[in-house]
Amino acid sequence: MANKLDLDRARVRQARQLARRAGKPVVDLARSHTTVAVERAVLRLAGVSGADPDGIPWVNRLVDAVVADVGLGYGVAVPAFHALAASGTHDLTLLAQKAAAGSVRFEAPGGSAATAARRAARKAVAAGIRQIDRRRAERERLVTRYGDPPRRPWIYLIVATGDIYEDIPQAQAAARAGADVIAVIRSTGQSLLDYVPDGATREGFAGTYATQENFRLMRAALDETSRELRRYVRLTNYASGLCMPEIATLAGLERLDMMLNDSMYGILFRDINPVRTFVDQRFSRQIHARAGIIINTGEDNYLTTADAVDEAHTVTVSQLLNEYFAKEAGLEDWQLGLGHAFEINPDLPDSFRLELAHALLARELFPKAPLKWMPPTKHMTGDVFRGNLLDGFFNLAGTMTGQSILLVGMMTEAVVTPWLSDRDTALANVRYVLGACGGLHEDFVPAPGGFIQRRAHQVLDESVELLRRIVDDGLLEAIGAGTFGIMKRPADGGKGLAGVARHEPDYYNPATEILEER
Repeated sequence: MANKLDLDRARVRQARQLARRAGKPVVDLARSHTTVAVERAVLRLAGVSGADPDGIPWVNRLVDAVVADVGLGYGVAVPAFHALAASGTHDLTLLAQKAAAGSVRFEAPGGSAATAARRAARKAVAAGIRQIDRRRAERERLVTRYGDPPRRPWIYLIVATGDIYEDIPQAQAAARAGADVIAVIRSTGQSLLDYVPDGATREGFAGTYATQENFRLMRAALDETSRELRRYVRLTNYASGLCMPEIATLAGLERLDMMLNDSMYGILFRDINPVRTFVDQRFSRQIHARAGIIINTGEDNYLTTADAVDEAHTVTVSQLLNEYFAKEAGLEDWQLGLGHAFEINPDLPDSFRLELAHALLARELFPKAPLKWMPPTKHMTGDVFRGNLLDGFFNLAGTMTGQSILLVGMMTEAVVTPWLSDRDTALANVRYVLGACGGLHEDFVPAPGGFIQRRAHQVLDESVELLRRIVDDGLLEAIGAGTFGIMKRPADGGKGLAGVARHEPDYYNPATEILEER
């Protein structure tokens, strides 16, 4: 897209340089720490699966047993594979069962024993990563066979019944009605569970649990629909919360295509410890990079708690930070589904012009990224006719500014969980606007020096000033002060801090070693 906003390219480069300087200390922190979720993800790659009769996953049992004996700072790979060899057991899941029964002890070996354990751990984990590679290649073959949607933006629709077996027919119906991406929203509160439920589930509340089996079932169903429609239907879920690395790993193993993965969402809106979150998100993004998964970031959430005009620059700052963290972890531009939203109060004069300015600024700052544009929620009142009109304006802004992924707004937002008929009406709204507008983004050029250009320049300038302050004060301190979404989250607070450890000198993670070799 051309420089329709006449942005100062030196100013844009300055913003990115400041984002790198603000983010690097957090990356250094993530590179020198591990978490129980990272170590559980390593074990899942090595083949540990299933859960005990109480529903506690065997990976949790095994990590807890290792931590109880040797601590977390060495990682679990070497102690677990050393115990595997010493006990004569040939299966990690069986080892986890023995550990839960108290019949196995763990230690951090040295010398030749440590070398042998490292070699065995790397071999097992490499097999899991090869499976992720195979699933990525499988996606590429299917996209070649069936093709992508014929136009952008892709239409993204949420399904959330709580029951995976109800989600499947709804998701297939949505794809037949024009949805290109199906997002299975997670059950309320799953982000605060420090384990991943096992198996197919039917009891989620306002969403369906993210489990490996649920991923497998929905992916298989959408593959059937892709064959029927002769276009590849993408599947999205949520890699956030206390199990971000594990869910990312399961998504790679089951060929999900997009994952909600934001560097700060869990900190701000779920009160998860900042250090835990940044360590977990780096590993999860390394997995996403290897799996060819597009991430969706969560900047839209800031505007549900903060004013969408006064705090617009915090969205831009977060996008720049998310870009830096993602690229450092190995993600490419085409995988950066950076988030933004249509959340300005519609009663504000010139609200639509402001929305156009913000959306076009995001598009021009990240021209190669598949931006995810989010519909109005904060100012939906329950008046479904007004809501449908607002969603139409949102769809119009999306096509005028060349957005990549358009989440379908629901006229019944703030009233009920959408019915199938609600989704059908919402999809009809999207289809009409996108069809009627066609390539309108090619013709839409704001007036030179006009309202939209001036507003975009103002937001970029405010973003640079905020980034300067973050560089001076530190990102963790800025988060603690309530800079983003007006949520104050100190670095020593929140959930999950007990599951974080600094690396010991002999720390070893075979997954990170393999993922960073590229």
